[in-house]
Amino acid sequence: MLSSTAPASTAAPVIPPATALAANADASEAAIRWLEDRVRKDPDDFIAHNKLADYYLQRLRETGNVRWLELAARTARASLKAIPAEQNPGGLVLLGQTEFASHNFAASRDVANQLISSGLPEKGDRSYPWQLLGDSLLELGDYEGAEKAYDRVRKFGAGGAGVETRLAHYETLRGNIEKAERHYAEALSAALNQVPPSRETVAWIRWQLGELAFAAGDYEAAEKNYRDSLTTFPDYFRALAGLGKARAARGDMAGGIEQYEHAVRIIPEPLFVAALGDLYKLTGREKDAAAQYALVEQAGRLGAGSGALYNRQLALFYADHDLKAEEAYALAAKEYEARRDVYGADALAWAALKAGKVGEAQTAIKEALKLGTKDARMFYHAGMIARAAGDKAAAREHLQRALKLNPQFDPLQSAMARKALEG
Repeated sequence: MLSSTAPASTAAPVIPPATALAANADASEAAIRWLEDRVRKDPDDFIAHNKLADYYLQRLRETGNVRWLELAARTARASLKAIPAEQNPGGLVLLGQTEFASHNFAASRDVANQLISSGLPEKGDRSYPWQLLGDSLLELGDYEGAEKAYDRVRKFGAGGAGVETRLAHYETLRGNIEKAERHYAEALSAALNQVPPSRETVAWIRWQLGELAFAAGDYEAAEKNYRDSLTTFPDYFRALAGLGKARAARGDMAGGIEQYEHAVRIIPEPLFVAALGDLYKLTGREKDAAAQYALVEQAGRLGAGSGALYNRQLALFYADHDLKAEEAYALAAKEYEARRDVYGADALAWAALKAGKVGEAQTAIKEALKLGTKDARMFYHAGMIARAAGDKAAAREHLQRALKLNPQFDPLQSAMARKALEG
């Protein structure tokens, strides 16, 4: 079994000033322009290609804009075209990262295996191929394989923010929330002590701590973590949406709308757009809600140009809002064929229920719950499926569990859960 880390260090991390955390933003833009000019002049400069692809991936993480992903993928392939993988392990690593970011998890798994079987990279972090393999297998639903890969990472003695966040995610899926919190605390300490610190990494970890707190129904702690994330990285889109979610859960609809509007102006992520539409709907702004719902579909279709980035989000949006039930089911089923993780099973179960396929929904939700993931939305879906199947006792149990864990897990769906439980 994957072993737990020691408890988070009690020593206070060295927190650099905000100016230091933000200083690399302008520098990265200047570096991108310089490197773009360099590869135009010398298309065979694979080192410049690799550095450029790395910067593009950094901008993707900071902004969520898939344009950076497309540029990173093209640049990584140009690097490998200039110098093959045997002499260019850095290019192969970057290709694996772009495949993973594109949700081509089978392809990123294959890249990881290629790196491992070739003994690459010969220098640098020898554990990274195993990290990439574990990440890919986790997304593909091969939890036993992912666990073995992460055990190999630990045997290399690898640590730091990247490893700790991976272990935190694994423990979250297993429902081991306290272990996940310890891993994130270790990750945050490591990230803050990097020289120079990465503002995006620090902000992302703080956002993840907010997500853990929100999932447990601790909206005050969630809001604090989201605010800490925004202090580190002002206008960080994930934290803005998280803050909107927390404010709405605490009854501040105007504040929730304000934060979601801010996030959507930065990046029209379908999940954020749908949530904003829901808050508009709850506050009587029906036309505004309808406009956001139309934008969800538009963003989902645009995302299709970069692979299947938003298929799952779009399927859940349709199912949540009782729209296009057959299309939602088709999207969820196609996604699950390629990516058989517990959240894919959950999406398939929910879409199958809305398409009238109760038996298939029962099978899929059982698969979704197999790891013991503590997710109120999953428990809600399980309750509604049991209700449709006529199993009142199971329906009551799942719905009660959802609302006890996170009473405001979703502005619309939590109200439906309470109504179903009362019925």
